Amino acid sequence: MTNIPPPAEELRVLDLELHRLDARRSQLLQRRAWLIGALQAAAPPASAPPRPPARAPEATPPNVQNALLTLGGILLTIAAIAFTLVSWGHLGIGGRSAVLAAVTLTALGVPALLLRRKLRSTAETVAALGLALTALDAYALHAVALPQADALGYTAAASAGLAALWAAYGLLFRELRLPLPLAVATAQLPLFLWARAAEAGDHATAAALLVTAAFDVAVALRVGDPAVRVIATVGACATGLWGAAGSGYLSWSATDLPEAARASALLMLAASIALVAAWLITQPPQATGAAFAGGLLVAAAAGGVLREALPSAWAVPGYLACGIALLAVVRTALPRPVLRGIAGAALLVHALAALWTLPAFVTALFGPVSWAGKAWSGAPRDAGDAFAVSGLSVQHPVMASLVLAVVAGALFAAARLLPAIIELPGTPPRSRSAAAGAAPSAAPASGPGASPTAAPGADPAAGAGAGPAAKPGADPSADPGAERGAGLPLAPATPPSGAPHLNTPAITRSGALSLAWAALLILPSALQLPYAAGVSAYVALTAALLAVASRVASKAVALTSLSLAVASSVSVAFLALATTEATLGTLGALTALFLAATVLAARRQAPVPGVAPTAVGAAVAYSTALACATGAAWNLRPDHTGLLVLVVPALSALAAARLGRHPLTPPVEVTGALAGGLAIVLTAGHATTLALALALGGVIAAGTALRTDRRPVGYAAGALFLLATWVRLAAWDVGTPEAYTLPVTVPALLIGVLRRRRAPQTSSWTAYGPGLAATLLPSLIAAWSDAHWQRPLLLGTAALLITLVGARHRLQAPLVLGGAVLALDALHELAPYIVQVVDALPRWLPPALAGLLLLAIGATYEQRLRDARRVRDVVGRMH
Repeated sequence: MTNIPPPAEELRVLDLELHRLDARRSQLLQRRAWLIGALQAAAPPASAPPRPPARAPEATPPNVQNALLTLGGILLTIAAIAFTLVSWGHLGIGGRSAVLAAVTLTALGVPALLLRRKLRSTAETVAALGLALTALDAYALHAVALPQADALGYTAAASAGLAALWAAYGLLFRELRLPLPLAVATAQLPLFLWARAAEAGDHATAAALLVTAAFDVAVALRVGDPAVRVIATVGACATGLWGAAGSGYLSWSATDLPEAARASALLMLAASIALVAAWLITQPPQATGAAFAGGLLVAAAAGGVLREALPSAWAVPGYLACGIALLAVVRTALPRPVLRGIAGAALLVHALAALWTLPAFVTALFGPVSWAGKAWSGAPRDAGDAFAVSGLSVQHPVMASLVLAVVAGALFAAARLLPAIIELPGTPPRSRSAAAGAAPSAAPASGPGASPTAAPGADPAAGAGAGPAAKPGADPSADPGAERGAGLPLAPATPPSGAPHLNTPAITRSGALSLAWAALLILPSALQLPYAAGVSAYVALTAALLAVASRVASKAVALTSLSLAVASSVSVAFLALATTEATLGTLGALTALFLAATVLAARRQAPVPGVAPTAVGAAVAYSTALACATGAAWNLRPDHTGLLVLVVPALSALAAARLGRHPLTPPVEVTGALAGGLAIVLTAGHATTLALALALGGVIAAGTALRTDRRPVGYAAGALFLLATWVRLAAWDVGTPEAYTLPVTVPALLIGVLRRRRAPQTSSWTAYGPGLAATLLPSLIAAWSDAHWQRPLLLGTAALLITLVGARHRLQAPLVLGGAVLALDALHELAPYIVQVVDALPRWLPPALAGLLLLAIGATYEQRLRDARRVRDVVGRMH
């Protein structure tokens, strides 16, 4: 029984329990807050969300300032131009002068105040406006005060005054970068415009341009401001090239000696400017280029005078003499970069002189080719007629030969001189002191203005170290060849081990030899020697070149001589086609010469690679040509001439057998084989002779195959014999295919038997397949179209025997080929009877027989399938 307390007591109990619950809840909330704080303190701080990258400004404050200043200056300049040109008439003469003077003086004076406040960009803009206003002042002065003055003359005077004013202004305010470059650019105009205004003529105009170029060179070499040097360099190149080109044109178009002398004086002025610049420039590449231009101008100046003073035939030799004089300068004490440039100019003059002789050389080398179309038509009147080329005119051939000879001599001398000043690829690098001292010392300068004396773009440190005083205490005489070219060796030293070696003197001598050969090649036609003398001269030239090729030790010279000898021999071979005697004599002489060169080159202790093989190949080629010419001289038919040509491959085979494994054996055999091919081609027009030629070729090939190292040539011999047999049968009108196939089948089967004996694992398809197919297949095709019974019977008998042999010896190829041919042959024989039987049977019988056959096959399908697999396995186990 439950006692229920009174209401007051129950209320008291409930209040007590609620109080306890509130206390417990407060305790739990405090504990929870402490745990959260502890966890937050132990956890790593949460990373803040990444901020988007700050966008970089598209323009920096200095760039913005410069853009605003430039735009403002342009707008003010436009406004000043508009005021001068449009609103000028609203003011009187006094107002006009006052406005322009006030604005110009203000614009030119404000930069001084701005520079004191370190506002350089603003000062540049205002100064540019002031310079533009001075140009407008000059225009206004001409429009108002001097309207009758000549426009060109006033422009020349105004440009000179403005250039002087701007230069003084720039020197006064050196912090400004614009006035001095503008002054130099404006200084390009006064002399040229003055010459055109005074109508002084082309010579005075060229002189004005050259004087302006000299001024630019001086500024470029003396001023240290990079912008001024760039403007001066560009101006020097532009005005110098313009003036030099005009002077060259005046020299070329001169009609008398005084006019040529005036043009020559201008060219010498241009050359002096270029050479002085080359002397003072410290950078070797620029110095070399300037010296190159100066050397060319000197040659053009002296050559122009000689061209007018001498007969017209001596014009090119005169220029060449100037080039030789330039080449002699390389032995002087000039700086090496200057020597390089002058030597390059001299070589260019020599090259241009040699290029002038090109028509004469082409005529001498290729002119004889025209005799191929008129062989043995008679000797020409002289060598000049023998070398004539239609459409190509040759002027002064004697001078052309002389020029080539002189250039050859100069190039031969250059083989010893040029390596001293030009470091070509493969030559050893020179000492560091020589390379550093290649340029001359800078021009003497003192005081604070010494640094601007360097050339444009020069490094002041490099320029300071160029002279002898670069290293204090150094002995200038320790390396006398470092500064000047006089003490240089005549030839480069031996290159260090591992460095690529290029025999520059040998290559240069090869070029000199080529030029001398060209000079001698032109000489017979130039002197109009008799025809026989011209042919003899060419043969003698070929002999001399072959002697050089077979005796010299230099590979470059030997191969060059051999190439030139081959070219000369080809030219004289065509030249000798004029008469029969000349043709036979020349070809015989060339054959003997190349054979002698082969012997001499091969017997050397250290033969040059390529000389003897090329010579022996040429000897075989010319002997072949001699055989053809002999047959034509004897009035033989082409096929009989082909038989005569076969003597060459026969002799080549004998020579190759005699040489054995000598390096000359392959070229002898190859050229002999080519001669044999030519012989067969010549006999192709006559079947009987062609068969004989093929048989003789087979004999030669069979004889070659007797050598142990030439066994594979036996296949070629067999092919030639087979072709000879076929050609002979065709000549006899034999139409039986077996006559053509059996000569192939029998040797092929014999070879197959021998191969199977040596290698029993060889497949029967490889050993016997080609030989059997060569006869069975053509005979089967012929039997199907043969109306008689003899061929099918013989073919079936042969196929049966082949099948039985294959089955007896378990050979797959004879069994398959013989069985297939036997079945097809039997089908061919039974086909008419089968057709007759089919026609005699009722129409329902064939379908009935077919149905019975299918039923029988279906009933015994598994057994037949096993039989087919058994047959397949049996055939597969055969060889």
